Amino acid sequence: MIASLIITFRETLEAALVTGIVLSYLSRTRQTRYNRVVYAAVASGVVAAVIGAFFFSRLAGGFTGQAEQLFEGITMLLGALLLSTMILWMMRQRHLAQELEARVATEVAEAHSWGLFSLVFLAVLREGIETVIFLGAVSATAASGGLVGALIGIGVAIVLGYLIFVGAHKVNVKTFFNVTSLLLILFAAGLVAHGVHELQEAGVVPALIEHVWDINPPVNADGGYPPLHENGYIGSLLKSLLGYNGNPSLIEVLSYVAYLAVIAGLWRNVSGARRA
Repeated sequence: MIASLIITFRETLEAALVTGIVLSYLSRTRQTRYNRVVYAAVASGVVAAVIGAFFFSRLAGGFTGQAEQLFEGITMLLGALLLSTMILWMMRQRHLAQELEARVATEVAEAHSWGLFSLVFLAVLREGIETVIFLGAVSATAASGGLVGALIGIGVAIVLGYLIFVGAHKVNVKTFFNVTSLLLILFAAGLVAHGVHELQEAGVVPALIEHVWDINPPVNADGGYPPLHENGYIGSLLKSLLGYNGNPSLIEVLSYVAYLAVIAGLWRNVSGARRA
């Protein structure tokens, strides 16, 4: 639930910020007649993302056995890749608002309603499709609560985005994105490990060593799971959010550590470039 909430909150807020920047610029420049174009683009982007989610769920439900393991493994790795590229891309956007406003100014000056529509539509659609893939990956690792968390994240992001742009709430956006980026990186590392595990189960990737360690305590006498068991209430939370596994194979551990090492290096390079 928490992983779904963070992902949808982050993705929805990004879309809300883009929309808010465009609407704020139109308001400042007294071009509010284009607001209806922005609203239509947002609605169209949401509808297109929902259609994409429907077909994705139908596709995911059509696999069984090894094919299902392959599909889930690839989805998890793709989700981790998208998360990583999204985080690094956002870190490079030092002048996102100015660049967006410049593009909007060009479209408005040339009376290109379609260009303005496409700008907002593609931004919303991109965030929507990314969310669909991320939630598809989350659903394969989390036992339940994903839909509830996703809906809460969307609702909170919409409200917060509105409050930011009406000036009712001051938020340090840079700090917010840094904190959520760190959480998403840990989540992406878990997706990499889980994805490798699924490919291992499908027989595509070797385990090397079946269990490097096994700290899953035995099931309770009443049939319930102890808290730290990966299916217990603490273990399942850590599993869905951080990729916790009580008995990982060597290849899972190596993939988890390798991902964190690579992303830490990329993060340091991007941060250094921004400071320079």
